Amino acid sequence: MEFKIARDELSSKPKKIKLSQIESDVADGVQKIFYFDKENSHKDMMALVEHFENSERGIYFKEVKYGLDDSDYIYEVHIV
Repeated sequence: MEFKIARDELSSKPKKIKLSQIESDVADGVQKIFYFDKENSHKDMMALVEHFENSERGIYFKEVKYGLDDSDYIYEVHIV
């Protein structure tokens, strides 16, 4: 499964990260916060949350608004 990381600039394209890379980043109990682009489907993001809940890791998920428009948001995922 692949996810798109939040962009640094609005004009740039989002970079992709695989689930295996996310798992290796949080291996051995390391805590990490990831920011994902709004181009990810909500269904895929819920699959990511379910994956880490089933692996006995704590995970916090929310949408972060950064503008006044409803389409100005990113996903924040904190894996503990």
